Amino acid sequence: MASGGPEPGGALDRLIQLLAKLPGLGPRSARRAALHLIARREALMGPLSAAMAEALVAVKACSLCGNMDTSDPCAICRDPGRDQGVICVVEGVGDLWAIERSGAFRGRYHVLGGHLSAIDGIGPDDLRIAGLMPRLGPPLREVVLALNATVDGQTTAHYVAGLIEHKGVSVTRLAHGVPVGGELDYLDDGTLAAALKARRPSES
Repeated sequence: MASGGPEPGGALDRLIQLLAKLPGLGPRSARRAALHLIARREALMGPLSAAMAEALVAVKACSLCGNMDTSDPCAICRDPGRDQGVICVVEGVGDLWAIERSGAFRGRYHVLGGHLSAIDGIGPDDLRIAGLMPRLGPPLREVVLALNATVDGQTTAHYVAGLIEHKGVSVTRLAHGVPVGGELDYLDDGTLAAALKARRPSES
């Protein structure tokens, strides 16, 4: 009987299985991606394979902040133009890159590598919280807790803030509320409530 897809154990099936493990790609999307790569193997698959092999060897975690780069310390930690007095604490490298894309922050970072989660058995020792402590001395004046606005994210922020509060360093958090261009009628209750709590004087 003819098979409706690649034979189990075949090279194409293995490629699909691996692609399906990537965030945002289910089995169907993985199949489409695999077929697209095969169809354009010279233009895409060859360069992609080479880039992945190079990244496997060259990319490493920064021993200071946890960012991913080809050097250690990373380019951000080495940049003398960054504000050495402010550290932004984030859950993951993707969060760090998102803040960098905004262009609104010129300090340094600290990547925790996740968040506290009792359900998943993730405690303080499983995160890079201990690595933050030695960085709290002068010239540091502020720690920005830019953690996700989830229950676990806010629990983590509260825990980290408790460790910092007696270090003589200001602790701030990102404002949560109405996004730029957002319409009130389309916001969820939690976002609207956060926006009301974070209200500030109107600028003239």
